[in-house]
Amino acid sequence: MTASAIDRVLDPHQVEIPDGAPDARWAVAPDTLEAVADVLAAAGAAPLRVLVWGGGTHQGMGYRVDPDVVLVTRRLDRVVDWQPDDLTLVVEGGLGVAALDTVLAERSQTAVLAEQPGAATVGGAVAAAASTRRRLRYGPIRDRMLEATVVTGDGRVVTAGGRVVKNVTGFDIPRLVTGSFGALGVVGRVCLKLWPGPAATATVAVDDPGVALATAYRPAAVLETESGTRVFLEGTQAEVEAQAVDLGGTAVPGHAWPAPVEAPWRLVVRVPRAETAAAVERVRALGAGRFVAAHGVGEVEAGFGDVPVEGLAGLRAWSEELGGALVVASRPDGGAFFDPWGTPPPSIELARRVKAAFDPAGIMNPGRLPGGL
Repeated sequence: MTASAIDRVLDPHQVEIPDGAPDARWAVAPDTLEAVADVLAAAGAAPLRVLVWGGGTHQGMGYRVDPDVVLVTRRLDRVVDWQPDDLTLVVEGGLGVAALDTVLAERSQTAVLAEQPGAATVGGAVAAAASTRRRLRYGPIRDRMLEATVVTGDGRVVTAGGRVVKNVTGFDIPRLVTGSFGALGVVGRVCLKLWPGPAATATVAVDDPGVALATAYRPAAVLETESGTRVFLEGTQAEVEAQAVDLGGTAVPGHAWPAPVEAPWRLVVRVPRAETAAAVERVRALGAGRFVAAHGVGEVEAGFGDVPVEGLAGLRAWSEELGGALVVASRPDGGAFFDPWGTPPPSIELARRVKAAFDPAGIMNPGRLPGGL
């Protein structure tokens, strides 16, 4: 495709480069899935490297991308179909999570997305597999998505799944794009399961997260931070009060979520659930200023002002020996390089074939995933 032909496709959608995004020849914000398809078809024909940008909240994860085009999803922000009685919702991927929460609050419903979303978008949450603090009760985000529409790297608009809670029809694109970090295409539209908002919520401080997990019935979360452990309860008022008594603590109304971990170095350590306490001890020993450990899930998010690379390497080796991983969620500009993902999974060659099927020219967030995929 000639330069003038590319300009004709991209120029009508041009916007300012978002704060925090890398410099690029174009920044575009198409407002329909068909326009996204036109942009990606043109980029693939050139070819041009494309960085997908939602709210920018997960851009620190993975290898950094040097794009020709920053594709901003913020104009894809429509609620397409909401069936409150069926507890399903279809939205475009550029809709902000905070805006979605405001809409769902009208019917006291929730999609169980980020508790402190900031600028995060629905599509970004799916692409980053951001399963939120309440994963212990509600499961990972991939299990809460019924249908997905993806615009592929060569400009196809592909939909799979179904807008019913029990569905096994078609290729499982919802699971494929969850955690894909834009490498397969743009998450243009998703159908999410909904839940009624709980009648009562409470936060209970406890001494021992293991005892809390054994005592509480389906808590929303059991989170340990540098200042202690709290259990997050949901249910009827009577249920919440009874569980607080069983836990031996006083129920404070509402969910007092820990503040987001913000630090120059931010790591996510994933281990088997039984090893969560050991992971906490290891991030403490490395000097973590902040951490949030999700007991019962097996994940510790930790923040550091500075951390020795040899210490990171040791923590990664330990977590990988257990079948887990250490992922770098963000690192300081100019900081020492440390591989953001670690050892590529055994399925890396299968992942390459899937990438080639969705993005034949390799233009979508190129090199961001493990193994430089």
